Parts: sequence; structure tokens; C-alpha cells
Amino acid sequence: MARLSVAVVSYNSENEILNVIKSVTENTKQIEYTLTLIDNASTDKTVEVVKSAYPEVNIINAGENRGFGAGHNKMLGTDSVYHAIVNPDITFEGDVLAGLCAYLDANPDTALVTPQILNPDGTVQHLPKRKPTKRYMILGRLSRYIKAFRGIRDEYTRANENITEPAEIEFCSGCFMLMRTELFNKIGGFDEKYFMYMEDSDLSDRIRQYGKIIYNPEFSVTHNWDGGSSKSLKLLKYHLKSMRMYFRDRK
Repeated sequence: MARLSVAVVSYNSENEILNVIKSVTENTKQIEYTLTLIDNASTDKTVEVVKSAYPEVNIINAGENRGFGAGHNKMLGTDSVYHAIVNPDITFEGDVLAGLCAYLDANPDTALVTPQILNPDGTVQHLPKRKPTKRYMILGRLSRYIKAFRGIRDEYTRANENITEPAEIEFCSGCFMLMRTELFNKIGGFDEKYFMYMEDSDLSDRIRQYGKIIYNPEFSVTHNWDGGSSKSLKLLKYHLKSMRMYFRDRK
């Protein structure tokens, strides 16, 4: 049994998939791991390029695209000690994965840990760290257009705090999560009714019943974030639908 399982879900990720696999394989030296690509029925050459460049990578062909969470749930039942969920648009240098696993070793009250997320230019990517509320989600989104709401967005992401040491947070972005595999299996992974968006909020809520979520800025990764729902009407509709489901379930 490998101590760490790493899972990447792809959908038409041909142009970026090799970068994340290279990050994992070239930098993860201090822990035994497995790397699995779950492909959600890509119509490009994602699977072909991975098979050619990295034949050692496990590949699961989902057969259909039922969403981010459903793809990652193909890993339910994994018997590793720790499980990492990594987006195709993530890259990093240094043994980030082993370092975060060591943090979990030393902190048994922690269920899930995430590193500092950086933009490609090296600046901090201020992702949410507090539990989503309607106020945070709506006014925070409007903050890019209305200056008066920027403080609300900063409160949601905790951008107004100088966090330099591991700190407990309420929400972890699905772009990079590293958790205890036992707990991932125990909570049944992601709720598959979310096709995309808010599934990470829901998982964060459920896993926090069993331990802390920690933001650890001692480690960092780069996220080539596209911010799709702010640019695409189709993705915005997915986001709004997921928001409705998330808040409906918490009444």
C-alpha cells in the first residue's frame, strides 16, 4: 500500500495535463505514492499524451463526464494513508506532497491540509477560506465591479490577514486538497449532485466533522486559474445552480 494516492480528474486537458504530472513525478521523492488520472470522456488527446509520456500513471476512463466530484469518487475505496486531489492546472516545485503528508503525520487532529495557492506571476491567489454564505458569494462576486464590496471579498478569502503560519480555515478549494484517505472514504467522497462548483464547499463542511482543515503557507503551488464562471454564461449557470443546491441543503 502506497502511503499517498494522488488523483487528477481531466476533461479535455491535453494542453496542461503533462505539466501537473511532471510536477508530481519530478518532485515527489520522499514518500511512496501512486498517481491516477481519471478522464471524464475527453474528446481531445489527453489520455493518449499521458500514456505516451508517462506509461506508469494509472488511468481510469470514466466513460462519461458526470462532473468533477463524480470523477474523483472513482478513487473511493483507495487504501492509502493520505489522498491528494490535484487540478490539471496545478504545478509546483519541491516535495510539497511529502511535506504536507508530514504535517498530517505530526497533527492527528487535522483532517485536511492545503498549501498556499499562487498565481502564475507568483502573487498570492486569494481563494475563499471561510464557509460560504450568500453574502460572501453574491457581494464578493460583485466586488470586482463595486469597490465598496471589496472588503467583503477580503473577509471571505481572509486576504486582509497576514497568514504566515499554519492556520485553521473553514473552506478548502478543490484545486488542491490533501486529506486522510480514511476520512475521504468515510464521508463518501464528493456529493455527486454537484456537477461542478460548490462540491468542495460541501466536502469541506462534512470532513470538518472529523478534524480541522488547515491552510499551510509553508508550502505553495501555482494554480493557472481561469475563473471560468466569471467569463462564461454556461459556467455561471452551473455555478448558480450549485449555489442554490448548497444553500437549500443548509436551511
